[in-house]
Order: sequence, then C-alpha cells, then structure tokens
Amino acid sequence: MEAVIFSIAAFFSTFMGGLFSIKFKNKLNAIMCFTAGVLLGVFSFDIVPEIIEQVKEHNFDPTGAMIAFVLGYMVFHVLEKTILIHHAHEEEYADHKHPQVGILSALALAGHSFMDGVGIGLGFQAGTSVGIVVAIAVISHDFTDGMNTVTLLLINKNTPRRAKWFLLLDALTPVLGAASTLLFSVPPYFLVLYLGFFGGFLMYIGASDILPQAHSKQSSMKMIGLTALGLLFIFIVSRVV
Repeated sequence: MEAVIFSIAAFFSTFMGGLFSIKFKNKLNAIMCFTAGVLLGVFSFDIVPEIIEQVKEHNFDPTGAMIAFVLGYMVFHVLEKTILIHHAHEEEYADHKHPQVGILSALALAGHSFMDGVGIGLGFQAGTSVGIVVAIAVISHDFTDGMNTVTLLLINKNTPRRAKWFLLLDALTPVLGAASTLLFSVPPYFLVLYLGFFGGFLMYIGASDILPQAHSKQSSMKMIGLTALGLLFIFIVSRVV
C-alpha cells in the first residue's frame, strides 16, 4: 500500500503540470521548446542510464533494447504519417497538426505514466528505501509529464476540455500502475525492452515533432535556451534523486 500512497502524490504532480500548460497556452511555443528539452533529457539522463544499468546487472544482450528503440521510433513515425496521409485533403496538412496525433501522443505518455507507477510498486517490492527513491524520482518529473501531455494535445488542435480529460487519464495511470504491482512482478528483461521502445518514442516526438513545430514560426536564442533549460532540469533531477 505504500506504493499506492506515493503514487497519489504523482497524480497531483502530473495534474498540476497539465493545468500549468493550460493556463499559459498562449505561450505554447516557449513551453514546447522547454518540453522538447525535457523529453530529450528523460531519454538521455534517465532511460539510457537505466538500460545500461539493467544490461550490466543481468548480463543482457543490449541488441534487444536497441531493436526496441528503433521500433518505438518507427512505430510512432509510421502512425503519425499514416494519420497525416489520411487527412491529406485538409488545408492544414502543411502544418502537421491533427487532433489524432495529439491523442496518440497523450495515450503513449499515459502508458509511460502507468509504467512509472509500476516502477514505484516494484521499487517497494525491492525494499522501502528503494521504493521511496523511485517514488521521489517519479513525482519530480511527473509535473513535466503533465505539461507534455497537455502541450502535445493543444499544439495538435485539441480543445482545452479534451486536454483536461487526457490529463486526468495521465494523472491516474501512475496510481493504477502502482496498484497493479500488488498482483504481479515484471521480469527485468521486459523492463529493458520497454525502456528501449519508449526511448524511441521520446526521441521521435522530442526531436522530430515538437522541436520543428516550436521553431516553425519563431526561432531565437531564447527558444534554444529554453530547450537547454529543459535538458538541464532533467539532468539535475536525475542526479539529485
């Protein structure tokens, strides 16, 4: 039950981050630049080190994680482009902004949040101290997870009302993930494959989707600096917790 209690804190952290993005939706370009840095930072300073640690600890072949990474990147790329082709008759095609892309991104982030909850639960299975450390890490970056969910929905022309519903889903999934670990345990190799797959997804939406859109209408050293700030924020969080 400790895991579920800590996951409730993750719920509030995610929800507050999403509300922040909704309140400042007129600053979406700046938020997108920061968000892109956060996503790239999570991949570089959180996911990759965890994959390396798991590979070393269990003597896994890293090839599987790299294949999962490529699949994660390509699956989202194909899904997004399929959606765009399907809507090629729309005048907004050139802007690459479609509600379905935002929904797909939000669902993928909700899946990640579910696994965050699973991570909290498995941490407490390993020991109370481990569980607390993992929970602090999740709670710390869930604020930006909420920001990311709302930002991806809004920039793809979803309504603020819909963004709030998906934010609620994203905020609930860590609690559901933590509760699910009362029923099962996850093999370490599955975790490595999941991390690789989700890393590919993060790289795609961060570098190939969000950054180009953020700089499509306004590009400056300030915007680049916000991306660097997002990277620095996650670097510090990953080192502190």
